[in-house]
Amino acid sequence: MPRRQQIDDGPRSDRWVISYADFITLLFAFFVVMYAISSVNEDKYKHLTEALSGVFMGADRVVDAGINTVGGQSNSGFGIFIGGKTDIDVPEVTISPPDQEETHALKALQEEMEVSFAKLINDGQIKVTGNDLWLSIELRSNYLFPSGGALPNIVADELLEQIAQMLKGRENPIHVEGFTDNQQISTDAFPSNWELSSARAAAVVRLLAYFGVEPERMAAVGYGEFQPAYSNRTAEGQRLNRRVLIVVSRDEKVRRTVSSFGSQQVSADAVSTVLSNPDKEIIPVIEQVETGDGGVLFRRAEPEPSQQEDN
Repeated sequence: MPRRQQIDDGPRSDRWVISYADFITLLFAFFVVMYAISSVNEDKYKHLTEALSGVFMGADRVVDAGINTVGGQSNSGFGIFIGGKTDIDVPEVTISPPDQEETHALKALQEEMEVSFAKLINDGQIKVTGNDLWLSIELRSNYLFPSGGALPNIVADELLEQIAQMLKGRENPIHVEGFTDNQQISTDAFPSNWELSSARAAAVVRLLAYFGVEPERMAAVGYGEFQPAYSNRTAEGQRLNRRVLIVVSRDEKVRRTVSSFGSQQVSADAVSTVLSNPDKEIIPVIEQVETGDGGVLFRRAEPEPSQQEDN
């Protein structure tokens, strides 16, 4: 009797499941690898943070920060060397008490300008103010420059020549501050008020140097419309905000501090507070050193005794 022939149903339709399972497995392995690469060792970073905090806080507070050091090595894996020596000289910025002669010289210069420019002061074109640390000569921009321009006119030449005659031959540092109102400007020469205020300040510096003031004593800075001394809500306030200030400082430290904040944004007492620090401790230098085995060491080095005595 003939054997019954088995019916062939064709290729199996569920073979895609095998390929799909392989794909899912590979995708899972890929994400596991990516996660392993991107994972952050929080404990390691925590120990590093504590180590740096201990260095900056001082040797007497390293233990308080939870870091125990044995032989210059901490249990966090980062070495801390304390008390190393370095020849790096960290300058100490301090301000000396006001010198009476320098103060009297500034006061005398202020009185001389108030007398010489009395008419312009009464007309509101010039304003002269001063204190023990610096002298400020405020000039109206519309008196010195055309509207929207930074090329001084003939009147500016005459006025700045008189001011230069009073300033040259002295040792006081000078910086010129430029300001504008809040009306935006956008030209090829001045894309914004930053460029306009800076260009006007630079033009005044250039003229002062031309008329004999020593160039190494001077600097120019532009503040744009961002330090208004008057309200920009009125046309008169906008006119007053368009100004240039010639600031004569007592010394270089005062000039740097005043130009950083703006002479009309900080008081003499504030400048003295910022710069005065007679009890300032010498800040140790922090250095990062790599060891031969790839480790990282943070060394707090102190200046040599000779450097401490020089400071």
